[in-house]
Amino acid sequence: MFILDLKKISGVVAMALIASSSLIAGGNEIKLKTPSLEERAIDGAIKYEIKDGVYANTYRVNPKAYKMAPKYGRAATPNEIKAWDIDVRYDWQGLPEGKGTATEGDELFEKHCAMCHGDMGTGGNGYPKLTGGDISTLTNQLVDPANGDEPPERSIGAYWPYASTLWWYVKTGMPFPHPMSLTNDEVYSIVAYLLQVEEIQIDGKDIEDDQVIDKKTLMKVVMPNVNGFYPEVNGPDGPQNMKKFLSDPKNYGTPTTRCMKNCPKGKVVHIKAALDDGIIPPSTQIKDLPKEKASGGDGADSKAAKLFESKCNACHGNAAIAPVPGDKDAWEARIKQGQETLYDHAIKGFQGMPPKGGAADLSDADVKAIVDYMVGKSK
Repeated sequence: MFILDLKKISGVVAMALIASSSLIAGGNEIKLKTPSLEERAIDGAIKYEIKDGVYANTYRVNPKAYKMAPKYGRAATPNEIKAWDIDVRYDWQGLPEGKGTATEGDELFEKHCAMCHGDMGTGGNGYPKLTGGDISTLTNQLVDPANGDEPPERSIGAYWPYASTLWWYVKTGMPFPHPMSLTNDEVYSIVAYLLQVEEIQIDGKDIEDDQVIDKKTLMKVVMPNVNGFYPEVNGPDGPQNMKKFLSDPKNYGTPTTRCMKNCPKGKVVHIKAALDDGIIPPSTQIKDLPKEKASGGDGADSKAAKLFESKCNACHGNAAIAPVPGDKDAWEARIKQGQETLYDHAIKGFQGMPPKGGAADLSDADVKAIVDYMVGKSK
């Protein structure tokens, strides 16, 4: 509801903050009391009271606009809600039963994850590293404002506060080409492997290769940097902590005085020369994007090549997962099947590859162009 209010009275809010929270309406001065921190919106914005259908003693509002009943369609059924309610919270609510070991997770990670995140999660081509940060030196904060320490190296141990939400993310978001395809046991195994590689302990002990990690065991995991995130948004004080954090301008850099006229001298810097001044040869002033080539062809700037990089390279960029364009031995037998067979497999799916490689937004023509591109590089 407050979002609609802020749209209507954004100008009033600015005036209230700058001009001592008073308004002039119809010749009468209207005094507005700035709400306390407890009364403010969750994002720290000023939010005044609606009383007798009037907002901030000034603007009449339409009460019907605030009714939350569905305007279109119907209310979800209990079974539909149950099917959609698959999130796992920081306090472990929603974590399902299951079990796995780090040894099993090692094999699953190599099969589903290493193509992007690298061996043992140490980082891949364009994808984030998952392990390898020095968690032994963590000071329970991502940035230390007191002594200017550098933030810790990015990894699961430093930048993931709860093992429960790590499990949830792997389950619902991975593997990248086909999320939600892993069983609960497979997710437990992969999480156990990642925690083991990151040297995160359970009850003060390292995770052994064949140690069974289940719901009860995983709930004992305390991530190394759990206290290093701010503001603290969990628990009953979470909303108030967020309001306090977002209401403090110091959290957004050094506050400055705003001005529309008679601004202090020296605050405005004007560009005195063209940006290409002194550059030989001068840079072009044309801002048009380069024209995209036709779908076919094997050029790196063709549409098919770009589609391959964005939609297919996650799998076909790793020979352990799928045939890589340019590997003539891997493609020889496939090419002999004929182009129409390759089209059919790519569009409908074949063996371990889902239809259209999991990129359902691709048209059949786009898929055929990608196949042509891969075959052209592999002859």
